[in-house]
Amino acid sequence: MNWKSSLLIILLACCMSTSCGVYSFTGASISADVKTISIPTFYNNAPLGPSNMSITFTEQIRDYFIQNTNLRLVDSDGDLQLEGAVTNYTLSPVAVTAAQEENSIDLTSLTRLTIYVNASYVNIKDDTYDFDKTFSFFIDFDQDRENLSSNEEQFVEEIFDQIILDIFNSSVANW
Repeated sequence: MNWKSSLLIILLACCMSTSCGVYSFTGASISADVKTISIPTFYNNAPLGPSNMSITFTEQIRDYFIQNTNLRLVDSDGDLQLEGAVTNYTLSPVAVTAAQEENSIDLTSLTRLTIYVNASYVNIKDDTYDFDKTFSFFIDFDQDRENLSSNEEQFVEEIFDQIILDIFNSSVANW
């Protein structure tokens, strides 16, 4: 191995061992001076839906931020503050199936479950990424094959997973 190859290896090793301290493999771009996050309970202000949506969403979003950042969760006054509410839970027809008999009514073959969450994000150290906006996601299901009451928990969890990812990307990933 010649001295040029050795120098190149040493330079590469030095470059790889240093970092700016603001990037992670999750895409989070958090300043090194940001250490804490506060996420109070997201209240359920939706007129419909399961009664435990508030607890479910709050725990899922807290877990996601803790698992995907180096931030420490505090009760209040964190360097990053995220709060909000589940604001709506709707069921709406997406596709209608024609009735098989002449005197029958047309039925909905696909139904869309949509959940809306309003979130406010404040970065105490840098207010350029602060926001207050509504996030939503939906799942379409066939009522003839999937009963809402027996699948509702799974549907809500899948919708919350996507909304939490969207909130994460809008806040600390700056997408």
